[in-house]
Amino acid sequence: MTTTTIDPAQARLFDSIAHEWWDAEGSSGPLHKVNPVRLAFIREQALAHFGRDSRDRAWLAGLDVLDIGCGGGILAEPLARLGGRVTAIDAAAEAIAVAKAHAADSGLEIDYRQSSVEALAEDGKCFDLITCMEVVEHVADVPVFLAGIARLLKPGGLLVFSTPNRTALSYATLIVGAEWVLRFIPRGTHDWNQFLTPEELTVALETAELKVTETRGIGFRPSRGFELSDDRRINYIGAAVHA
Repeated sequence: MTTTTIDPAQARLFDSIAHEWWDAEGSSGPLHKVNPVRLAFIREQALAHFGRDSRDRAWLAGLDVLDIGCGGGILAEPLARLGGRVTAIDAAAEAIAVAKAHAADSGLEIDYRQSSVEALAEDGKCFDLITCMEVVEHVADVPVFLAGIARLLKPGGLLVFSTPNRTALSYATLIVGAEWVLRFIPRGTHDWNQFLTPEELTVALETAELKVTETRGIGFRPSRGFELSDDRRINYIGAAVHA
């Protein structure tokens, strides 16, 4: 049985680009640009799920938050600024080192750990909100990974995830375009065969006893940048709860 869902080759790849996490013009540039869209969806779902006041700037106050695959902390930091008690994990040691240094410079208290989902689950800690952005397509064993997330999510908790769809358009955009032609991200970052369709991920989450409650597309328009949309052909974001 798989004892860890970490793919060593992927961990090494992300270690190699760790120094670029906070360079908005480097390989992490698209993540910086899509972050406001992710946060908007997280906010929408969390306000409704936890019954928070939309006028409250610290709408995550009092909640235990886990960011899986945190990289250099691009999402973990705003989650902490919004009041969450944030734990953030990543398989790449160099990314965690960068994240810790940046959080310290920013005066933020974030519990960064080089860890896997299943190792963290063994510690017995659970979370109100779990975010898992562009991670499931990189893990070695999807069912074990999702089962670990289910163990980490408190009863009544909320999972927010995003991942690429497996379509011809996603291949053309994320692999041919972003990796081969424009070289926004290192070649080999993605394996199109590892991408999951929304239907496949929904079934996999159901097997882990998690129920998808919402999915939206993440699209891009040159005039507006990244935005939430009804088109899920390239990338999609969703929410799930315990079934």
